[in-house]
Amino acid sequence: MFITDQAQLEAFVDRALTSEVLAIDTEFLREKTYYPKLCLLQMQADKETVIIDPFGVTDLKAIVPLLESPTIMKVFHAGTQDIEILLRETGAMPKPVFDTQLAAALMGHTQQIGYGALVNDVCGVQLKKMDSFTDWSRRPLSSSQIKYAADDVIYLPKMYRRMSKRLSELGRINWLDDDFAALVDESRYHDDPRERFRRLKRVSQLSRRQLSAAREVAAWREKRARELDIPRKWVVTDEQIVEACKREARTIDELFMVRGVSDKLGTADARNVVAALVRGLDAPEEEWPAHDRPQKNEHNVDLEIDVMSALVRLRSREAGVAFQTLAGHSELVSLARGYRDVELLKGWRAQIVGNELLELLDGKISLSLEDGNLKVTKTSES
Repeated sequence: MFITDQAQLEAFVDRALTSEVLAIDTEFLREKTYYPKLCLLQMQADKETVIIDPFGVTDLKAIVPLLESPTIMKVFHAGTQDIEILLRETGAMPKPVFDTQLAAALMGHTQQIGYGALVNDVCGVQLKKMDSFTDWSRRPLSSSQIKYAADDVIYLPKMYRRMSKRLSELGRINWLDDDFAALVDESRYHDDPRERFRRLKRVSQLSRRQLSAAREVAAWREKRARELDIPRKWVVTDEQIVEACKREARTIDELFMVRGVSDKLGTADARNVVAALVRGLDAPEEEWPAHDRPQKNEHNVDLEIDVMSALVRLRSREAGVAFQTLAGHSELVSLARGYRDVELLKGWRAQIVGNELLELLDGKISLSLEDGNLKVTKTSES
């Protein structure tokens, strides 16, 4: 059913309130805006599939009772962006939730398996993805576009039930509780503009003083992009921010020496950028931010990584969980260098191998080969 007016939407909500499972997906565009532009909202409630046209209905907040119902499981696949859009459009956070991509990671699949591949594996259906790169804002929609949109939710309830059953059989049904809770943590969807500098490309090239300037400029850019609802890079690019900070520009003339900046910024915006640069450069040293990643002078941990990788590979094979899903390289590096605030030491990852890796690093267990197989042995120090 293609819903194009408010009365149809409200009637669907009334029918869907008795459902046990509600599958949700969105189609949106973001190439020319800061905020994602919602173009379609697809839902599957029990046996009813609806495609909601946000350009036709007058108030999407009508779906809030569905999103907030504690008796309806909301099912997504890679739902972060969908949830972000729903929160912005309705002000409501869907709960409870189940994400099939996250769940698939505990069933031997790669960490970011696509929807089509998972549908094929769980339901035995090969989806046609001819409209995967289409302009969802154009109207009218073609029949193939509508079918493509519907396919993105039709199979989610079946996958949810089959995957839940399998996770229960494996004794892992509660392993994802923390992951699902994090998925609907509202703070996740409200970025602090003053932390945006940490995601700048090539930010590691900056000194701490220059990093202080980058924090101020990136925060200004974030607010400006939101005001204009345009992509960040349309205001000024990451590379331009980093170069301006490396030059420690204090005047508009010095700022405009960075290639392309004079084409992007008018006089008023340029003044604001220079003010941000100066504010950051002149901040007291104790207020300068530190780099997130270890600096080049930190000790080499290649040997520790090799040994830990052997243990992770063993446990991932035993648990039927992909190696990269269980422990990414950066996580192992952080652990080897003494950092403990890592995902590897939380939840189900800690149960499978994280806690054991700490024992390995502390010398409480040792690894050896026996008949071509890796053997894990408790040491006398444990």
